[in-house]
Amino acid sequence: MNLLQAIILGIVQGLTEFIPISSTAHLVFASRFTDLYGGDAEKITATMAVIQLGTLGAVFVYFASDIWGISSAFVRDHWNLLFNRRKMRFSGTDGKRPIWMSEESWLGWLIILGSIPIGTVGFVFKDFIEGPGTKNLWVIATMLIAIALLLVIAERVGSQRKEMRHLRITDGLIVGFCQVLALMPGTSRSGATIMGGLLAGEKRETAARFSFLLSIPAISASGLLELHKAVEILPQETFVPLIVGVVVSGIVGYLSIWFLLAFLRRNSTLVFVIYRLILGVAILVLLWQGVIDPVVN
Repeated sequence: MNLLQAIILGIVQGLTEFIPISSTAHLVFASRFTDLYGGDAEKITATMAVIQLGTLGAVFVYFASDIWGISSAFVRDHWNLLFNRRKMRFSGTDGKRPIWMSEESWLGWLIILGSIPIGTVGFVFKDFIEGPGTKNLWVIATMLIAIALLLVIAERVGSQRKEMRHLRITDGLIVGFCQVLALMPGTSRSGATIMGGLLAGEKRETAARFSFLLSIPAISASGLLELHKAVEILPQETFVPLIVGVVVSGIVGYLSIWFLLAFLRRNSTLVFVIYRLILGVAILVLLWQGVIDPVVN
């Protein structure tokens, strides 16, 4: 991988990781366009996962105050529970949150709960995820269209009333299991989790914010695991371009987070739905016509 390839991949990753249009789909096309590693699926997967660390950094920077608040409250509340012997009581009448736990600490538990499904499935199917099957354009095109249609349904049936302070265990479970769909290429992790949030009755901005916070464990685990592998399988001369790609993806990713949160305050996900449908149908047509191959040989 050279410097130009790294910059292109960084820009594509930063633009598409948080906007619900599938980063994997666009990175696959970018890797083909730039002839990255001659189509070596294992090296491409490792490179994609490492460049994701840039967008992870963007989340840490953008949500620094939120992350600090959640982390400090989580430690404080559980310390008090263990050593001050607070009784475990639940607030309200629906048992949505232990009364001894702050909203920030509760959000921390929801992030942990929502990360378990993708962590489990990702570990079990690790070999398949890293293989060429996850770069198949038939699958990518199908998932682009499927998630677009599911987003339309979520927009229609979701009550869109919940803010961050209203999140419950059901939100963590629904959004967490929807995040598992992101292991399928063409889904979009943010698209699947925002869809799950809307189905759970969250406001669009709430769904997006929870999606971004929920991305931290998933992207961290994926990126750090692949970073170790990348050191072993990627040529040493690619390390400097790889670092550049990570930095570029972080900068562009930060701007993407700002844009999406501002956009969803006043708009629906319709524009992303239309884009996904057009791209998915275009890929299917090109595949049917034999213009492009489903996988790189």
